[in-house]
Amino acid sequence: MLFAVAMTFIDQTIVAVAAPEIDRELGLSASGMQWVVNAYLLALAAFFAIGGRLADLLGARRVLVVGTLLFVVSSVLCGCVPTGGVAQSWLIAFRVTQGVGAALLFPAALAVVVAVFPVDRRGRALALFFGLSGALTVLGPVLGGWLTSWTWRAIFWVNVPVAVVALVLTFLARLEDRPRAESLDVRGALLIVAGMGLSVLGFQQAATWGWGSAATWGCIAGGAALLVLFWRYERGVRHPLIRLRVFRDPAFRADALVLFFAMLAFVPLFFFASVYAQVCLSASPTQAALFLLYFFAGFALASQWGGHILDKRGARPALRLGTALGAVGFALWANRLTDLSMHDQWPYAAMAGAGIGLLLAPASTDAVNRAIGASYGEVTGVTQTVRNYAASVGLAVFGALLTRVTAENVAGTLRSRGVPAGRADGVARQVAEAVTGNGDARVPQGSGQAASAARDAMAAVRMDFAQANQWVFYGMAICLGLAHLCALRHPGDRVTAPAAQSARPKAPVS
Repeated sequence: MLFAVAMTFIDQTIVAVAAPEIDRELGLSASGMQWVVNAYLLALAAFFAIGGRLADLLGARRVLVVGTLLFVVSSVLCGCVPTGGVAQSWLIAFRVTQGVGAALLFPAALAVVVAVFPVDRRGRALALFFGLSGALTVLGPVLGGWLTSWTWRAIFWVNVPVAVVALVLTFLARLEDRPRAESLDVRGALLIVAGMGLSVLGFQQAATWGWGSAATWGCIAGGAALLVLFWRYERGVRHPLIRLRVFRDPAFRADALVLFFAMLAFVPLFFFASVYAQVCLSASPTQAALFLLYFFAGFALASQWGGHILDKRGARPALRLGTALGAVGFALWANRLTDLSMHDQWPYAAMAGAGIGLLLAPASTDAVNRAIGASYGEVTGVTQTVRNYAASVGLAVFGALLTRVTAENVAGTLRSRGVPAGRADGVARQVAEAVTGNGDARVPQGSGQAASAARDAMAAVRMDFAQANQWVFYGMAICLGLAHLCALRHPGDRVTAPAAQSARPKAPVS
């Protein structure tokens, strides 16, 4: 199961490191590269609840195999994208199907882990599962930097051998399917997919359409309305996509909110830190990957400590400590971004990573253990939907913020060098869209006054971009601060083995 989910975690980060090379060869639009990253996360968020439900209805093994095959075929097609006008649409489309495949296989894999381990060992097993699967994300930047030096297409093809191993091990494990004689809530599935898709589209396009645009707020408000409608509709369905009564548990609500605010920062960090390293630190893709390893050094060590705290004292201490440590780490890291030194930032990157590592496994495991009247597949669908929806929103909101602040900073720099205000604003927007969409070290071309000023001001523009990134990283610190407030609301009770056993639904024999 770890081999299966490894692909899904690696793909959340591996594309960010290869973004400049992908854009350079394919010539994507200003927002195209962000959509290549965001499409995968959006599909994950939109289809996770469906994946969890299908694992219950059809059997975990069957859904796991289908999801793995869909994921690896989509990966191959992403790597085979042709150049030309169709490239952007092709790549985004198959990133979406990649996300759908991941949304099918992850809940099924977790359901298998839950079924294998007895109740008295399930907490440690799930903590290890979430900790290791989360730590696998570190392979994304490392593999991305190494493979991109050969060809960026290999970042997608690397999933093929991993998928083959996962499928062989699944066959050897002789897993038993236990399907349910219930129907799939199709209307609920359509509502949650449409609601999440519309709302994230509004956030994503805010940088292009503007925050004052009716289209921006129409998408955000329309998506929110559909999600509210989904919530109301699910309460009256005999076999709902999500049994909403799990939210009556205050500890489950606290876990879900902590995951939401933490994931606003966690997954988007890989994209923004990678671009920052390549633009401001003039790092290669491999060096950008090493820059992110500072974060994961803290994450890997703290995730094991978080699992130990969960077993001994419950989730609340780990959540409180992790969110506080993460908030402080991101704030201190933001303060040092303008130093333009990779080595000066590593203690704060490691501290931010340790905060996320402390809270991720305990929050996820505690939530799954509180599956009251619902299946573990369903509850996993809920928590992973929350996590990936937050990641999509975080990438969109922070991307819009970074583009706006970068444009303002660069425009000020150009005006200070004699470029007329109107011309400076236009060039600044182009520069901002280029560097926030991907890390790009190319020197501006052209013979006009604005192009000459931009070439002469490259060092100042790098500092402008670093200052804009400070806003993003301070925003991430605020997200972890909000997660800390939610952690304070956790009641601190622990799920005992008998309670967990009684909470687990009895699956019908196939």
